[in-house]
Amino acid sequence: MTIAALNSREKEIPEFESLAFEQNGSAGKETDEELPNNKATRPPIIDRQKSCEPVLLHNMCLDLNSSTTSLQPVVHKPFENGSAETNNNHSPNFKSTLKNGPIPPSPTSVNLLREAWEALNRSRVYFRGYPIGTIAALDHSVDELNYNQVFIRDFVPSALAFLMDGKPDIVKNFLLKTIRLQSKEKRIDRYKLGEGAMPASFKVFHDSDKNYETLVADYGESAIGRVAPIDSGFWWIILLRAYTKSTGDSSLADNVECQTGMRLILSLCLSEGFDTFPTLLCADGSSMIDRRMGVYGYPIEIQSLFHMALKCAKTMLKGDDSEEGEYLIERIKRRLVALSFHVRSYFWLDFQQLNKIYRYKTEEYSHTAVNKFNVIPESLPEWLFDFMPTNGGYFIGNVSPARMDFRWFCLGNCLAILSSLATPEQATAIMDLIEERWNELVGVMPVKICYPAIEGHEWRIVTGCDPKNTSWSYHNGGSWPVLIWLLTAACIKTGRPQMARNAIELAEKHLSKDNWPEYYDGKYGRYVGKQARKQQTWSVAGYLVARKLLEDPSNLGMISLDEEKDVKPVLKRSVSWSK
Repeated sequence: MTIAALNSREKEIPEFESLAFEQNGSAGKETDEELPNNKATRPPIIDRQKSCEPVLLHNMCLDLNSSTTSLQPVVHKPFENGSAETNNNHSPNFKSTLKNGPIPPSPTSVNLLREAWEALNRSRVYFRGYPIGTIAALDHSVDELNYNQVFIRDFVPSALAFLMDGKPDIVKNFLLKTIRLQSKEKRIDRYKLGEGAMPASFKVFHDSDKNYETLVADYGESAIGRVAPIDSGFWWIILLRAYTKSTGDSSLADNVECQTGMRLILSLCLSEGFDTFPTLLCADGSSMIDRRMGVYGYPIEIQSLFHMALKCAKTMLKGDDSEEGEYLIERIKRRLVALSFHVRSYFWLDFQQLNKIYRYKTEEYSHTAVNKFNVIPESLPEWLFDFMPTNGGYFIGNVSPARMDFRWFCLGNCLAILSSLATPEQATAIMDLIEERWNELVGVMPVKICYPAIEGHEWRIVTGCDPKNTSWSYHNGGSWPVLIWLLTAACIKTGRPQMARNAIELAEKHLSKDNWPEYYDGKYGRYVGKQARKQQTWSVAGYLVARKLLEDPSNLGMISLDEEKDVKPVLKRSVSWSK
């Protein structure tokens, strides 16, 4: 189908639809004018909790049988009349109803949940008769590449789903097997990786001659770009804490192997170097965005993961009454204070802060400088002024000398809420932004991995003309169903479960019909990704975790951390607080 024909077809679509294309199909390009308007209006009053104050999560449930209309997302021409404040037609009704007691899934979801659990169970990988993880994808219609392996980051939503379903054994096996892989010698060409480096993935190798199975790990030597995964170790620590909270069994975390593994991971991150910032320096492609996308430096995803892993490790590490153990815990505490201050101060952007940056003076010298990173105001992208609402804010993608990446990244911001890297005021403002820019950040299929996409000459320079990361595809503005569990968790923690419910109902319209794809393409996520694998396990698991969180918010305790009492908020309340 040609792009012209596709655009013509788009104009005929009365509502949001998800159109699945074949591997060699074209998703085309979407423009604002091609999408219909809806006369539904956003309610002036939104009933929600105003902070991330501690609540009895086990008493908080969503009334799925309420008369609230299911989400029909309103698509409009973004930022009409050039103003970010004049258009109020873009958000669904987020008024929520809470009540006590267990909540069954809606009748529409029952079959989908059954299908999802069957798919997740089929994806299990066994090693010597024991389940040790889930395969990345069960799509056998194309070459497997490394989708037949167990990825550390991919298994996290699967592990959470199993824990919430009362099946912790597979998670325990995974944690033990992967930490033992850490101890193996890791080499890329003639260079030896750090002792604490964790693998990106592993697979089971069966020697038919000897009738023997071994685990073969990939530490980055087989990855695209040959980049070691920085996030694997952080996810492992976070998952260990989730297992401990879910089962109430601390014996695994107290295990010598796990204690040693945590210390080795942290020794890589806390080592002293030439950095003047407490944030963690990393290369492109070392996290979920594992291709060249201009996220080198200090990406918010890694900083949020780093912060969360430090807090999890602090609660699980044993001092052993040794000077070395106590010193490590003290280093963690000091780093948490510095990291929280730095991210909350310099990564945060709301309307007021944007206005300050817009008026920055440059070439300031001495410790009294206001423009500490010497950011040139002329480098502010034009889209940002219309995207930023009066109420709301977010942590920008990257901050380094003379460079600010103002893109929105879902994973980093949602994790910042869950780990309390974001203050209660900032968490509220982040959710306000998602609500204000629902069509852009959620659209037809939740959730945008980043916004906006980079296009044209910038795309050629930043990605190196990457054919997989074209505009509004894959990591470059694609929509990833797996992220719905993070959005749901953030919604529940900030007291907005109806917002999560609306996103989940959107996903339910398409996931099964499209055979659980890896990602969606298009400005609003209307098309199955041009190279997306079907039967993608973490798309299945992300949906299951989101549903489990919505049905029983007490599950949030596995992945939510309280704010550090010794870290004082450094920013004033966002305007959205007084909304």
